[in-house]
Amino acid sequence: MLTGKQKRYLRSQAHHLNPIFQVGKTGVNDNMIDQISDALEKRELLKISVLQNCLEDKDEVAHALSNGTNAELVQIIGNTIVLYKESTENKQIELP
Repeated sequence: MLTGKQKRYLRSQAHHLNPIFQVGKTGVNDNMIDQISDALEKRELLKISVLQNCLEDKDEVAHALSNGTNAELVQIIGNTIVLYKESTENKQIELP
């Protein structure tokens, strides 16, 4: 689990990122979870955008993604979800 200080730090790091995944009408599926897992391994910190036409609630989407990828949910702001997962081979972010 992340501490409040670590979450604040990750939020500041994620501020300038653009969302690289979008969750739309089809919701969360296994293929999307696999792709997000791969991207988390490379980048550690990701923004995911929940589109207006998504039938699921953004909180449900966030928890499905964080559980599916074993990542930490850093924040949900508007329709954007921020996820963090420490990379095993490509560690870039040093948490305070």
